[in-house]
Amino acid sequence: MARPDRLFRLLDALRRLPPPATAARLAAELEVSPRTLYRDIGSLRAAGARIDGEAGVGYTLTEDPALPPQMFTRMEVEALMLGLAEIRLSGDPVLARAAETAAARIIATLPERVQRQALHAAQEIYRFEPRQPAPPNLGLIREAIWAECALDLRYEDNAGQSSQRRIWPLSVVWLDKSLMLLAWCCLRNDFRRFKLHQMSEVTQSDESFRPRRVPLLRAFHTRLRGQGKAQIR
Repeated sequence: MARPDRLFRLLDALRRLPPPATAARLAAELEVSPRTLYRDIGSLRAAGARIDGEAGVGYTLTEDPALPPQMFTRMEVEALMLGLAEIRLSGDPVLARAAETAAARIIATLPERVQRQALHAAQEIYRFEPRQPAPPNLGLIREAIWAECALDLRYEDNAGQSSQRRIWPLSVVWLDKSLMLLAWCCLRNDFRRFKLHQMSEVTQSDESFRPRRVPLLRAFHTRLRGQGKAQIR
């Protein structure tokens, strides 16, 4: 691994891991020897990073030169921490890890007083009934949305009828107990809503619908607002 990449990963690990992070834990994260780890800590300190701690005790990143300082009000900090905590409980391990990393990076940019507010927020989230695990095709669907590529799939509707579809995926909506995909259905030549847990055999096609996703999604939202709480098909 190139040294600049290793130093970037070390900074990221110091943001993410509960402080103080031991040298052994940091070395394992970077897959380097303790000697290399100590040398990299010294390099980051020389570059302006304020890293408290020492060998045998652990290290804490108290001032991060790689990120500009941020300022939020106390209520904005509460909102950020609650929102990220909700994502960590979503049932999607990829998003949960992203939320954890995002929280660590945000906290690392805050002044010390605001950092304490973020780490000891007045409100927390806990769910007695955890959400069901995210379906295995969620990652593929997300990538297709961003790439604006059509998906081929088999769908079983609420009546148990199965059909083969090609769709243009527009957005995933997180409902109370399930996930729903807003899409343009090429079979029906119209907007449709699909429950992700009723989709199977999902594959990405070579067909691109770029750059139509944003205007299609805007039109779909306009229709949904006009319909109110319509039945999910």
